[in-house]
Amino acid sequence: MSDATEGQEAEVRIETLGAGGDGVVRTASGPLYVPFALPGETVRVQRLANDRAALAAVVSPSPGRIAPFCPHHGACGGCRLQHLAAAPYAAFKRDLVEAALARRGVGHAGNIPLIDAHGEGRRRVILHAANVRGQPVAGFMRAMSHDIEAIDSCPAVEPALARAPALAQAIAAALKLRDGRRIDVQATVTETGLDVDVRGAAAPSPAVIAALAATASRFRLARLTVAGEAVASLAEPVVTMGRARVVPPPGAFLQATAAGEAALAAFAVDALRGCRKIADLFCGVGPFALRLAETATVEAFDSVSEAVAALATAHRTTPGLKPVTAATRDLFRAPLTARELAGFDGVLFDPPRRGADAQARQIAASTVARVVAVSCDPGTFARDAATLMQGGFTLDRLVAVDQFRWTAHVEIAALFTRLQKKGGRGG
Repeated sequence: MSDATEGQEAEVRIETLGAGGDGVVRTASGPLYVPFALPGETVRVQRLANDRAALAAVVSPSPGRIAPFCPHHGACGGCRLQHLAAAPYAAFKRDLVEAALARRGVGHAGNIPLIDAHGEGRRRVILHAANVRGQPVAGFMRAMSHDIEAIDSCPAVEPALARAPALAQAIAAALKLRDGRRIDVQATVTETGLDVDVRGAAAPSPAVIAALAATASRFRLARLTVAGEAVASLAEPVVTMGRARVVPPPGAFLQATAAGEAALAAFAVDALRGCRKIADLFCGVGPFALRLAETATVEAFDSVSEAVAALATAHRTTPGLKPVTAATRDLFRAPLTARELAGFDGVLFDPPRRGADAQARQIAASTVARVVAVSCDPGTFARDAATLMQGGFTLDRLVAVDQFRWTAHVEIAALFTRLQKKGGRGG
């Protein structure tokens, strides 16, 4: 198949699953990736551009293949692994972490526990919406495409998001989008209703604002914003974190599932138990800080000022918590230095997918004795873990948290400890 031209069909045998969940065939010109194919299968594929091929037919199926339950599976680019049985699926998720650690030479003891944190489903979803030949459509990106796969429901989301596709269509209709213009509609489940933020739309006119407000009322939304600016607010969107009630800013980041947040927070609280002063780095709206503050003083930092303000307000309005200070700081450009970390006996960091390279270096050079690292990317987690271990830390505990069921994404939480240093080296 290595010399096949684009569009040509061939029969191949799948060898492994790649990190993205695609079947992989090794060829003379490099790996060939086949979405929705499984290891051990003989499949018929059609060669696409570069290193991709489309699955045309499964000639000899794997024992691990099951029937996907979503009618959009194979067309929608979202859930890539509904066709994989539970046991090999769990092994795949663990292998993602194991392989990343091995590449960085990070050792650990025992098998990695995999926590099923799907819960009721994802509580946050981004739908793409557009007018196509005058008709509003909404859905996710098609597999290997930038086109929209129109959907009317998604089995991966919480029941409260069941009407999200219809809502996104209604918003596209209210905005009177011209053909070809696309918007993103982020809908988040809160205790008072859906919190919806629209991105990619032009500034709405008074008539469009009125139509959007009517849509918000019809769907009983808590809040509707366009690029963060309020269009309709029927109730404050509220999310409980520990004892605190948080009102997130429009479009705020939350863990994908409530069960995922709970699992990661429980790990962090247990791992940092006994610490008296904790730094929460990349704190967001406070899912960790507000729980850790039940027993420890917390200093929290994030680059998103609106998230920091929401955390500060939630702390201020929640009685019985220890002191929390929340500050806006770009930890990529200005990480807390080893000297600044000297007063903390515990640190938690939960960076975006790119990891926390600069911050991990400063933690490694500090006197901090206990660190919890949370990550959504095994590769950058392994890099940062290697940095900590080169600074004298030991990887004590590690869990994988599966809150992105049927995808190739996995969350990681880990505890690193070391004997207290006498003095820092950096900063």
